[in-house]
Amino acid sequence: MSTTVSGKSGTWRNWAGNVTARPLREITPASVEELSDAVRRTAEDGLTMKAVGTGHSFTAAAATDGVLIRPQLLTGIRGIDRAAGTVTVEAGTPLKRLNAALAREGLSLTNMGDIMEQTVSGATSTGTHGTGRESGSIAAQIRGLELVTADGSVLTCSEKENPEVFAAARIGIGALGIITAITFAVEPVFLLTAREEPMPLERVLTEFDELWAENEHFEFYWFPHTGNTNTKRNNRSAGPEKPVGQLNGWFEDEFLSNGVFHAANLVGRAVPATIPAIARISSRALSARTYTDIPYKVFTSPRRVRFVEMEYAVPRAALVDTLLELKAMVDRSNLRVSFPVEVRTAPADDIPLSTASGRDSAYIAVHMFRGTPYQAYFTAAERIFTAHEGRPHWGKVHTRDAEYLAGAYPRFGEFTAVRDRLDPDRRFGNDYLRRVLGA
Repeated sequence: MSTTVSGKSGTWRNWAGNVTARPLREITPASVEELSDAVRRTAEDGLTMKAVGTGHSFTAAAATDGVLIRPQLLTGIRGIDRAAGTVTVEAGTPLKRLNAALAREGLSLTNMGDIMEQTVSGATSTGTHGTGRESGSIAAQIRGLELVTADGSVLTCSEKENPEVFAAARIGIGALGIITAITFAVEPVFLLTAREEPMPLERVLTEFDELWAENEHFEFYWFPHTGNTNTKRNNRSAGPEKPVGQLNGWFEDEFLSNGVFHAANLVGRAVPATIPAIARISSRALSARTYTDIPYKVFTSPRRVRFVEMEYAVPRAALVDTLLELKAMVDRSNLRVSFPVEVRTAPADDIPLSTASGRDSAYIAVHMFRGTPYQAYFTAAERIFTAHEGRPHWGKVHTRDAEYLAGAYPRFGEFTAVRDRLDPDRRFGNDYLRRVLGA
């Protein structure tokens, strides 16, 4: 999966290709000290600055016409504290490298999202999450942070040190400073058994509360234009390890989920009328399977088919109604949707700007193949999500502004107060932050 590119013209693009920016200059600091100096110089020059990871956000959260900071030299594990059950990692480390390094040390994060291309700071800053009954987002597993603030000083924070900054900065959308290191809670590596199986949508929605309660990690994909879903339950296992066979894995994860799916989307984009038939075939292509492996090999999967995505968190109790309204909207419209709708959950957490802040949440993610017009679908979906007090994922397409978000997040004012203190001149600001946090 390709990361961001910076062409000769100095244009930066995100992974999906729906956001571009033309920064005045780019820097790639090799140390925290170098980054501090760069932040001070940028402030003296009266410019704004943004750190950018792998560009996996669909929003312009990292876009800047000022100074673009690339953290790819700030990578690797700084230290492991086995007694405390923590690991401290440099901010530019990709999740896939962290996961592999932890596994070599016999350790693992408790929960993670389904993509591991992002940097740890990019993933946590936008609230990247997986699915879990008791375990929350990647940011909910943070135990400490180090960040460079607008005046170039290095601030460390945790529950005991600068606790109000710690509370806010775990999901900070890049508004409070540039994160240089993150301390995560980790645990001894364990095994998960994944059970994937097709199931009618009607049954999933009828039994949703039981499926959620009986499984540590439950998620499902509904295929629009059909009554079909693919479900996935991940639960801890005593073993033995039984990974997906190489041939089977290649066939299902690469050939079907990426290769054939990409080809089908190309056909659907060229001839939208074929999409309902393709959806019926796609929804039946993957057969039931069970396998047991270490966490990151179960939670994550390759995503080579490029798309644009919108995702909202609604109260978990509102999931069934919200999804039924989404299905009714698609059924009565002339929309042609070739990508499945992904549904996950998270327990309430205590992070001010977390989509699960203070409430048990369910996530509904809608996608469109890259290059296909998505506005009509996303606008209609967003109307349904916001009617159920939805909170948009900070890194995915949405049209909400500070006025809406202040009403959706009880601790919104707490976050903006920390921002006013740490970045009064909005050195880390951009158009996206002006819209979602206010001027």
